[in-house]
Amino acid sequence: MVRLVLALATALVAPMVMAPTAAYAGDGRRDLQRRLDEVVPAGAVGVLAEVRTERGVWRGSSGVAELGTSREVPARGSFRAGSVMKSFLATVVLQLVGERRLRLEDTIETWLPGVVPGGDRITLRQLLDHTSGLYDVVRTLPLPPDPAFVDNRWRTWTTTELVERGLAQPPTHAPGTAFSYTSTGYLLLAQVVEKVTRQTYATEIERRIIEPLRLRSTVLPGASPWIRGPHPHGYVPVETRNEGGTELVDVTEMNPSLFGAAGEVISTARDLNRFFAALLGGRLIDGQLQEEMKTPGVADATYGLGLRWEDTTCGVRVYGHDGDAVAYQTWSFTTADGRRQATVALSRSFEGDPEDAVAEFIDRAVCG
Repeated sequence: MVRLVLALATALVAPMVMAPTAAYAGDGRRDLQRRLDEVVPAGAVGVLAEVRTERGVWRGSSGVAELGTSREVPARGSFRAGSVMKSFLATVVLQLVGERRLRLEDTIETWLPGVVPGGDRITLRQLLDHTSGLYDVVRTLPLPPDPAFVDNRWRTWTTTELVERGLAQPPTHAPGTAFSYTSTGYLLLAQVVEKVTRQTYATEIERRIIEPLRLRSTVLPGASPWIRGPHPHGYVPVETRNEGGTELVDVTEMNPSLFGAAGEVISTARDLNRFFAALLGGRLIDGQLQEEMKTPGVADATYGLGLRWEDTTCGVRVYGHDGDAVAYQTWSFTTADGRRQATVALSRSFEGDPEDAVAEFIDRAVCG
């Protein structure tokens, strides 16, 4: 998955409060728009963003919502947020820990006996912080520019199928000895949640997070291929079978079971900002579990229990997650006090790499 390298400025130390509802104005608004415009030529068809600071709320977009048209990207539009979903699932797991229905040091063998070879040596903590050593199922799947990705775009994948694909490969390292990002671990965590609660992981995320926070535009679509409401289109490059080149194919509509519990979520910038503000503000898990979430599994890692962070050049640490849903990329980060937030989502053009331009936008959004 993509990594975000930011350079943010002064952090605030006051207690977390919900962002104000006033709008940006003047030079600040124009500067944010100018920097967002720079993301498109760096590698996006279209991009949208929402910024929340003590100065107010700013929403903007750039590029086009659909190739071949001049239709603007809806700033409040929905998108596939990919692995940002890992923060949602991790929060549910930690809530179950807080309820004493799970322990972070429980082994996967305890809850899913016989499923994972060597599962008696892999803990839930190691699944959450990507130190389990389990092979990443994503690396076993047909992905662009392989035409098989488009051929399978309507296929329904089960969690069990995806887990089996990942477990069929040898581990990358011994449990707890290194960081290696793997969606396989989060698919297993979803199965643990279902074993403990006797509900689907989607039901638990909806009941515990989406409904209480009123994330009205956040959806776990399962096998439904649609993105409801206004949204930008998403594209992938696909090899042309007879001509040897590639062409962009619109895959806005696709079966998201390919991502499953590790990344099927559809959301908006507003909802993601609201979620991370609530998470870091103690509305979803208590302070002790927040500290667990911010603790890396191995030295020098920048990933804890479903939460990523970056130390900036000015010493500010921001928390959140990024997501790659093949045709869409998302970044959602906030300061520890929740006062400064920025979420950016784009549909990729696959011409260049937009990460640096996104980092510069977030830098200005949080530091401005």
